Amino acid sequence: MLIRIGYNISFEMEQDVPFLTLTRVHPSRQADLRSSDAILTTPYAPVEVYLDTYGNLCSRFLAHPGTLSLYTEAIIKDSGDPDPVALGALEVPVTELPPQTLRFLLSSRYCEVDLLSSAALELFGDVTPGWSRVQAVCDWVNSHVAFDYARTRATKTALDVYTERVGVCRDFQHLAITFCRALNIPARYAAGYLGDIGVPAAPYPMDFSAWFEAWLDDRWWTFDARHNCPRIGRVLMATGRDAVDVAITTTFGPAKLTGFTVVSNEITDWT
Repeated sequence: MLIRIGYNISFEMEQDVPFLTLTRVHPSRQADLRSSDAILTTPYAPVEVYLDTYGNLCSRFLAHPGTLSLYTEAIIKDSGDPDPVALGALEVPVTELPPQTLRFLLSSRYCEVDLLSSAALELFGDVTPGWSRVQAVCDWVNSHVAFDYARTRATKTALDVYTERVGVCRDFQHLAITFCRALNIPARYAAGYLGDIGVPAAPYPMDFSAWFEAWLDDRWWTFDARHNCPRIGRVLMATGRDAVDVAITTTFGPAKLTGFTVVSNEITDWT
């Protein structure tokens, strides 16, 4: 399967503003690209690319006063298979976890593990450990939190989502991540493209998507508390502790967002 991915994001600035962006396809999927996903800027700005501490491809550049457009369009090859499921995958005792997973057990900006530990144990403490427990977390979040673009905010944390029971995809994932960490299951936030491939089209404009990954057995597995079913055509861009670490754009100065378009759809006519 071939998928066309891309975006067009516009800003207005009144002064020089340094930018960081995480809009490149994750290094683990770079070999699947059939055309470059390098960020293009209008007007032109030299872009420096580097790997952050989580292994994500980051871009940095300086934008000058006026209108800035960030753009890319690329083709990526995908297996066309839905997210893998391993019902027998086991939890790993904390003492045996790989060191690189341990930071994904801790509280972070949007995931207050200490404040939700009691709730996690009450809700999921008796659930069979392993895949079943992580799926139970997803089931609970999916059924108890309503999706509503109009009722989220940049400061909303997992505790806020648990209390208010409403949010967008990132809020669903933050709450699920926090519950998993409270149960000693490493969980990390993931962001990328997820088009309406193999499912009915969503009744709202395409956006970047959030999901999460949980460490079971000896690897990270994809889970999605928002959609709560295996999906086709996920294209990973970045992973981190929570949305802070994988922000699509971070600006070090005032920049007004004036346009935002994302594309992710299957194609059959590319050679």
